[in-house]
Order: sequence, then structure tokens, then C-alpha cells
Amino acid sequence: MSTPLLITKLYVPPVRAEMVPRPRLIERLNAGLWQGGLGVGKGGLGKGAPRKGLGFARRLTLVSAPAGFGKTTLVSEWIHGLGVRYQTAPGERRDAPPQVVWLSLDEGDNDPVLFLPYLIAALQQLDETIGEGAQSLLQSPQLPSGQGLATQLLNELSTFPNPFILVLDDYQAIRCAEIHEMLGFLIDNQPPQMHTVIATRRDPRLPLARWRARGESTEIRTPDLRFTVDEARDFMNLGMGLDLTVELVEALGARTEGWIAGLQLAALALQGLGSRGSQDPADFVRQFSGSDRYV
Repeated sequence: MSTPLLITKLYVPPVRAEMVPRPRLIERLNAGLWQGGLGVGKGGLGKGAPRKGLGFARRLTLVSAPAGFGKTTLVSEWIHGLGVRYQTAPGERRDAPPQVVWLSLDEGDNDPVLFLPYLIAALQQLDETIGEGAQSLLQSPQLPSGQGLATQLLNELSTFPNPFILVLDDYQAIRCAEIHEMLGFLIDNQPPQMHTVIATRRDPRLPLARWRARGESTEIRTPDLRFTVDEARDFMNLGMGLDLTVELVEALGARTEGWIAGLQLAALALQGLGSRGSQDPADFVRQFSGSDRYV
């Protein structure tokens, strides 16, 4: 008897209340779909938005950074707003936004026999018949190769008529070479109406250099994800309800190097100071460092 799947792994995370809008990164993500992105600019809407039946400009979007840099939050914000931003140029036909399927991975998925059923379950949100052939291969006495499983899945995905995005979150949990091989083959040969997004704490063992050299990938990394001073100010004062001066925000930003989790921990500590009235915020900021008990 097969193990039941945890359906909540297929849910797109909700947008957090204290989220800071990050339009500079959202536009980078949009540009990973088609040249010119989706934003409305001085010259009108982004160029190259695909008409029905045409494909995405790039195969892959990679969001790679250590823990606490807001990878999942950023991709979730982008996905939730994608339908709102998806528009066509004035006078042209308006198509539906790409469909999105999401899979949050964990250590328990580090086996092809466990990984593939979750991947198929995510893709079946597009069409419940997708993956039936690959699932039958999993029941074979001898498990086919990762490439064989991916080939069967690709043949079924190729018949899906609409553009869609597959998001694989927390991919750092995957260490199995066979899964890397299967996913690399899948992305290399994915149909033009498919785009893959991977969020991970470290670069996966996939042919990233080849895709990068061919202009087939968009990469957002730690320096991109660090909060700017303006983003840190909005997060600390608007998101976390503090009232810090620009100088204190700049000092915290420098001490945390824009690390979002570090700023959040500092904000929680400052909230505690405010409720107790035990320390001046400026003194706390001067003393705040990586050795602080909150960090």
C-alpha cells in the first residue's frame, strides 16, 4: 500500500503580514519568464509576453541563498501577484496568467520513489491525468532510470496546452544523484509552455553553468536578496511596528549585512525593550552583533 501524500506540501505559502514589497526583485522574476518582464513602464507593458501556444523565454529561475534571506517569501509574493500583473499590450488579446504548481520539499523526499509521487501530485493540479504513465512505471518490479521516468512525464506534460510554472521550494533537502539527474533532464527537455523555479539554500547539482551560458536561466542570489536601507526601514518601522531613525536602521542593516532573519530577530528584541522600557534602542543597536542571544 502506498504512503499517503501530505497535501499541504503542495500549497503556495500565504503572503506574510509584515512582508516588504520588493519590486526590483519581482521584475527580475518577471524577466525570467519573458523578455521585458510584466511591469508597466514608460514605454508600455513588457515586451514578449507569450501568446497562447508560445513558450517562455527561459527554462529556469534559481533563487539561491542561505537560510533567512526571504527566498520563499519572495517567490510566494511574486506568485500571488502574478495574475494581477499579467497583462497584454493595449488593444491585444488578454490571456490568462500562467498556472502555478508548488512543491515544498523536505528530507523525506530524498528518494526517487518518494520524490516522484509528490512531483506528479503537484503537476496533477494542472490536469489529473498528468503523470499516470510515470506512476505506473514506479509500480514496476525494476525501477526505471531517472531519465526514463522523466521522459514518460515529459511526454505527458507536452500535451498540456497552457503555460505553467513549477516551483520547487527548499530544494537543498535533495541530495540524491538520481533525482538531480532526473530533474536536470526534465528541465533540459521541458516543453516551451513550462518554466521551473527552484528555491534553495545552496546551488543544486544541476547543469547551471550550461543554462547560464545559453541565457536560459535567471539567478537571484544572496547579494540581490539583502535588504536595502529603504527595505530595512520599511520592514522595521512598518512591518514590525517600530519607530527607528534612519541612522539606527542603517546601523542595523550594516551589522546584519541586510540579512532579513537577523533584522527580524533584532526587531523582536527591540519590541521587547519597548514593552519593558529597559534599554535605549540606540544602545541596543550599538551592542547588537552575531553573538547576541537572539541570533
